[in-house]
Order: sequence, then C-alpha cells, then structure tokens
Amino acid sequence: MKAFRRPFWSAILVIFIWFGASGVFGPLFSKLSTVQENNNSAFLPDNAESTKASQVVARFSVNDNAKLPTLVLLEGRVDPAKLAAINAHLATLPSIHIKYLAKYRGTFDTGIEFSKYIAPGSSLQAFPSPDGQAILLELPVSVEIATATLPDGRPVITAMIKTIRDDMSKWGAENGFVSHVTGIGALLSDLFGAFSGIDSSLLFTTLGVVSFILILVYRSPVLWILPLLSALVALSAAGGVVYLLAKSKNISLNGQSQGILTILVLGAATDYALLLIARYREELHHYESRFEAMRAAYRGIFEPILASGTTVAISLLVLLLSELSSNRGLGPVGAIGIVSAMLTILTLLPALLVVFGRWIFWPRIPRFDDVDANLSGVWAKIGNEVSKRPRRLWITTGVGLLILAGFATTLQANGLSTSQSFTTRPESVVGQELLLKHFPGGQGQPTEVVVKESLMGDITKALLSLNGVASVEPMRVSNSIPGNPVPQILVVDGLVVLNATLSQAPDSVKARESVPRIRAALHKIDPTILVGGTSAVSYDIDQASRHDNRLIIPVVLFLIGIILTLLLRSFAAAGLLLATVVLSYAATLGVSQLVFQNIFHFPGSDTSFPLFAFVFLVALGIDYNIFLMTRVREESGKIGTRAGVIKGLTVTGGVITSAGIVLAATFGVLGILPLVFLAELGFAVGFGVLLDTIVVRSILVPALVRDIGGKIWWPSKLQHRE
Repeated sequence: MKAFRRPFWSAILVIFIWFGASGVFGPLFSKLSTVQENNNSAFLPDNAESTKASQVVARFSVNDNAKLPTLVLLEGRVDPAKLAAINAHLATLPSIHIKYLAKYRGTFDTGIEFSKYIAPGSSLQAFPSPDGQAILLELPVSVEIATATLPDGRPVITAMIKTIRDDMSKWGAENGFVSHVTGIGALLSDLFGAFSGIDSSLLFTTLGVVSFILILVYRSPVLWILPLLSALVALSAAGGVVYLLAKSKNISLNGQSQGILTILVLGAATDYALLLIARYREELHHYESRFEAMRAAYRGIFEPILASGTTVAISLLVLLLSELSSNRGLGPVGAIGIVSAMLTILTLLPALLVVFGRWIFWPRIPRFDDVDANLSGVWAKIGNEVSKRPRRLWITTGVGLLILAGFATTLQANGLSTSQSFTTRPESVVGQELLLKHFPGGQGQPTEVVVKESLMGDITKALLSLNGVASVEPMRVSNSIPGNPVPQILVVDGLVVLNATLSQAPDSVKARESVPRIRAALHKIDPTILVGGTSAVSYDIDQASRHDNRLIIPVVLFLIGIILTLLLRSFAAAGLLLATVVLSYAATLGVSQLVFQNIFHFPGSDTSFPLFAFVFLVALGIDYNIFLMTRVREESGKIGTRAGVIKGLTVTGGVITSAGIVLAATFGVLGILPLVFLAELGFAVGFGVLLDTIVVRSILVPALVRDIGGKIWWPSKLQHRE
C-alpha cells in the first residue's frame, strides 16, 4: 500500500491545482464577449488602399467619418403632407429614450436618449424615392455605439435598433407605410444578435452532443463525466487566458473566433481523452496495479497526443502570417485552446482516472486477465479484409476520392455580401433588398474617392461614365437642407472627397467587383487617388483572403511534414500521410460545393472558407493518422510492418472512429448559429473528419502501408525489420 500512496497523493495534488485554476479562469471565460472586436475595416492591413482612404477621410470630418450608416425605408405612397409629417417626427427622435428587453422583466427604459449616439451637428432628414413609393431616412448613428454596452451587458446598438424599429413601425402603421430598418448599423445589430447565444446555446448544445456520444461509446453511467469535466476545465482555462490577452490588446478576438474556440477545445480535449482512456483500459487487462497500467498507457499515448496537439497549434499559429487581423487573432486563440486541451488531458484526466480506480468503468470493469478485447470484433474483421486485398482497396478508395476532389474546382468561394452572410432573413437583409426597388443600392453608404481639388471635375466625369455608378456628390462643410443655399465643398490640404453612390448594394459581390474597375480608371488619371468606403473595404478583405490562401496553405503543409517526419522517423510515411490528407481535403471541398449548392442553396462561400477548412481539416485530420501510425510503428518493431499495420488498425479502430464522430458532431454544432460561413465550416470539417476516420484512416492508409510493407519506414532501420 505504501508504494501507492505517493502516486495517489500526487494525483490529488494535480486535481486540486487544476480545479483552483478553473476557479480563477472560469469567471473570466464568461466575460469573453465583452472583449470582442467585430469591425471589418479594422481587420485590414495599413497598406490596403481602403485603409489609407479611411485615414485621409478622417481628417475631413470627425462626425461624418465616425458614423454607422443606419437607414430606415418606409414603403408607401408619398405626398408632401406625409413627407412633412415624417420630417416633423424625425425632429423628436433624438429625445426618445432607448429601450431594451430585460430577461423575465419585460421592456425597460434605459434612460439614454438617442441624441447620445447621434453624430453631433447632423441633421435628420427624409428623402422621397424617384418613383414616389418610398421614403428613405438616414440616421447618422455614432460609431461609438458599436462597442457600448447597457447595464445588463447587452450591446447598446441592438437596443437602439430595436427601439428605432418599434418607433418607425408604429409611425408607419399610423400613416400608411411599412418600415424596414437596414444599413450597416442594422446589419451589425443583427450580427450581434446572431452571436448573442454564443456563450450559452453553443456551449450547452456542444456539451449535450458530446455527453450523448460519450455515453454511447462507454456505455457507462459515470465514466463519461471525467472526460467531459476535463474538457470543461480546459475550456475555462483557455477562455481565461484569451480574455486576459484580449483585454490587454495582445491578441484580437471576434465572435467567430470565440465560437470556434469553444468547439475546438471541447472537440480536441474529448478526442485526446478517448485515446487515453482506451489505452488505459487496454493496459488494465495487463497490470494488476492501476498506477502501473496508467504508466504504461501514458508511455503509449504521450507522444501521439503531444505530436497531435503540437501539429494543430503550430498550424493555427501560421495564421499569424495572415494579412487580416481577424485571421491573425484566430491563430493564437485556437492555439491556446489546443494547448490547454492537450495539457489538461495529459495531467488532469490521468489523475482523475487513477484516483477513482477501476470501478469508474462500471458496468464494463476491465479485469486483470491479460485479455486484449480489441483483437476481436468489427475492427478485427475490417483489418482482415485490408490484409487480404490491400491493393484493390487503396486503388478503389483513391479513385473515389479523386472523383470527389474534381468537384472542388467548382467551389464558389468568391465572397458573400453582408446580407448573404445570414442563413435566416433578418429585417436588415429584407430592407436591403427592398431598398434596391426604390433607390440606388449604395444610397447612404457611398464609395469614398479622395482626389486633388484641381481634378474634381475630371474625376467626377470619369466616375459617372463608369457602369454601376449612380451619382457623385462632393463632401460639403454641412448637410444640404432644401430651400437653403448649397453648402461649400469641404477642402482639406488641397484634397476633396467625392461620394460615389453605386447602383448595387455596397456590401454585395457586384459592388465589390466594381472597385478594381473604378480604381483602374481613376489611377490612369492620377495614381495618388484613393478609393475607400464599404465596397472597397470588402474588396480589399477578399484580396487579402486570397493572398492568405496562397501563402499559409503551403507553409502549414511544410510544417506538418516536418513534424510527421520527426515523429515517425520516416520521410516516406510522412509523405504518404500528407498526400492522403490533402486528397481527403480536396474531396471534402468537392462534396461541400455539391451540398452547399444543391441542398443548402447557399449563394456561395466566403473567400476565407478554403483556408479555414484547410487549417482545421488538415491539422485535425492528420491527428487520426498520427494516432494510427504511431501505434503501427510500435507494433512494427515487434511483429513486422505488414502484421503491425493490421494490429494497429484493429486496436485503434474503435477509439479513433469514436473520436472522429465526437469532433464531427462538435463542429456540426456551429450550424445552430445563423451565419453561412460557420454553417459551411461546420459541415466541411464535420464531413471531412468523418471521411478521414472512416475511409482514409480505416482503409486507404492501412491498405497502402500493407501493400508497401517495411519500405514505408524509409530511411529508418525499421524498414528492414519485416
């Protein structure tokens, strides 16, 4: 008994340390949403033309530059009396109090007047549509509202937009109009609404899915609690560290990164836990002492879990090379999550398992009987089939994957407009569509062109001659008021700003495509001209995403290749695994395009989708090959490569497949958020992981290794031990 006291109390100490850390970091995790940054323009590098334009425009008018264009569309027959009535109502809007919904307590008055978040010196004015069937109101909402919060922690902008909608809906009903609040302010409010459940619904749904799968895997009423508890501790630790770093401005965090962090940590931690518990159960049959069994299990799983976690973390950190700050932010956020998951499973979970003892596996308690239950059952039969017909199997699966990969060339990753980014149809999206019926699509959100005053006339003519430009107006010292003299054009340091209203919605793909044409035409006149605004920002983000795809994907492949070579001591094995995972990635993109287009009917994919899918699929997909091939290498040293790969497949088949199902299910949970990008990413990673575990790792790789034999370990000495 004395021999067991030291490891027992060491395990107790580890548990207390982790629970103490969780007590510190847990409350910080709940504050993650308060340090998010969701401003698209801030994502771009300083050398982007739209960024340079924004910096110059800021010198013209602080008020005009610090606005979130918020538009109210009133559909109905317009006459002078109704136009006068809405203008009179607008005069009272600044004094209206912002209201919000408090949980269980109904609607409450915040006591905050609209005037606090309306740009000073701005005039509220209504404009009739050319067809006389609509009125447009532009509300100059201050950009400060994007980060302001109410006493209950909710964003002020969601409460303000809700109040505007209620007010305008009431006025419209009384005067024969149907109101729609849209524009960047309303779209941002609906986006915040989409992420409002990220702290609770996403977490609880993921926990429910993981719990259900673990109960099915272990068929135990208690064992599933330990890996899930360890995963939660890992998530709280990762969230706390991310919160501290984001609060101190060392990293950037947005709603998308926070959602991925939750999924990534819970999925990865559960995967590592499944591998550890499976090996521990196996060793309990061979050792009477649970401490000796854990030591043996630890020796078997430490290297693959460390290699797996390192591979994913390094792959995510390569995102630091991205030109977009949103991608750069996800890199360290995701890496922190993976490292936290890896450390927790390698320390806390072993401690919990040895403290609780064998009974935690009840009712299937592993006895000290030197029986290996993994050598029989379904995976033994699959291993037998691979052993009999390896060449036929790898050729068949390889050709099938190549056919699916061919559809990847049809992937429409050309970007999405803001309105297309939702899987649902919020009012801001409906309003944006209806706006096009009565006004130019870019109304209220013009493309900003910074030119020399002497060239203003020539540039205005050039802009109006371009297809897609509806009107051009110079920025003036104040807003124009009907009946009063037209204000002077604002000139700063010999420069003026021309506001070009586009025919298409400013965040649409067509509007983005017009930006390079506008720039090319104007730069011929003067290369120093700067073109900025909403459409230009979206275009520059797309270009930066394409640059990231070309740079980051090869770097990730190179680094993963190095890690695999060091882990397996073989160039041949590393090359084989890389090739199969890339093939699986390409096949997943092909299937994703077919599903997105023909089943989900998505309008397309974000330009960053291939990169995100690659990082998660290749980094996570290589995990299962690492788990398999490290065991195959271990067995090859004992019984030879061809026999070793079949045994490795047999003993790891169940646990790796279970891990794949868990990870696929956790990423599938992203689909509950009403955003196309996350829904597409969730499907692609979920399907790709299942493809890796069921086809690539179960059939293609074992069949190839079985056919190649010992040469797969070239240049290590193991290649001669057959």
